[in-house]
Amino acid sequence: MEPTQVRLTIPDSVDPTELMGPADVLLRRVEAAFDAMVSVRGCYVTVSGAADVVDQVTSVFSRLIRLVEMGEHLTGPDVDLVIDQVRHGAERARIGSDDILLTYRGRALRPKTAGQKRYVDAIRANTVTFGLGPAGTGKTYLAMAMAVAALKRREVGRIVLARPVVEAGESLGFLPGTLQEKLDPYVRPLYDALFDMTDIEKGNALIEQGVIEIAPLAYMRGRTFNNAFVILDEAQNTTPEQMKMFLTRLGFSSTFVVTGDASQRDLPGEGGLESARRVLEGIDGVAFVDLDRNDIVRHALVARIVDAYEAFDRRKGDGDGK
Repeated sequence: MEPTQVRLTIPDSVDPTELMGPADVLLRRVEAAFDAMVSVRGCYVTVSGAADVVDQVTSVFSRLIRLVEMGEHLTGPDVDLVIDQVRHGAERARIGSDDILLTYRGRALRPKTAGQKRYVDAIRANTVTFGLGPAGTGKTYLAMAMAVAALKRREVGRIVLARPVVEAGESLGFLPGTLQEKLDPYVRPLYDALFDMTDIEKGNALIEQGVIEIAPLAYMRGRTFNNAFVILDEAQNTTPEQMKMFLTRLGFSSTFVVTGDASQRDLPGEGGLESARRVLEGIDGVAFVDLDRNDIVRHALVARIVDAYEAFDRRKGDGDGK
């Protein structure tokens, strides 16, 4: 069978060096991932191989061209993510007017997958949004970006970040120090996301001023959050009673986002996420967004790890735990 050949034209608005990488390192990354020949001459990319493979490689380069047109500086992990999305038939988010936030480093944060786009749109359109999915899908990071953007636009007066204080399958024992020092290990992922969007000095100043508050879930009873963007992270480790308590803290002009991964629950019995879905799904103003392995934007190996664990769980459910 004759190989299929397709020639892509690199737009004048795209620097071929940005697309191919220094010494064509990104081009070679694409070529190594597919059984196809890829050559570049001037502003033309020629792809040769089996028809289905050529279609995939063409889709990869089309997406990469679009990213460069949007001002992205491509890296190896960016290329790996696009390759993984194309291989699994994942639709990329339509980007352009969907920037959430410009970080202090000048980097635009935006949804990178169709699932992330649904998640961001749900947060914009609803008062309470549940973001559910495996590790690496951007649940917490995108929620934090939306919170910081809302604070910068003065749509809210403060950000409240909450987590249930539950140890991940091990006992850490007594932790010395003040309450804040005791909480730091549990809320560190929230700090990491925050400091990626604002410089550390400004972020710490906002925390000291109480504009950004880190609150353990157990201490939220009796409070009401008005004019606030509130994020409850790791909500798979809540009980149904805790989830009800948290959701009823909702005040005026506030947005609540609840994130969690049911597969990483560290408590026995029914969790707050499951009960909330049974009780609240279908209520106006409350949205549930399910993210999956196609929305994972960490190292490509994370998606394969998630796939492997899901396959193992299915085999175990069928009675074969090997």
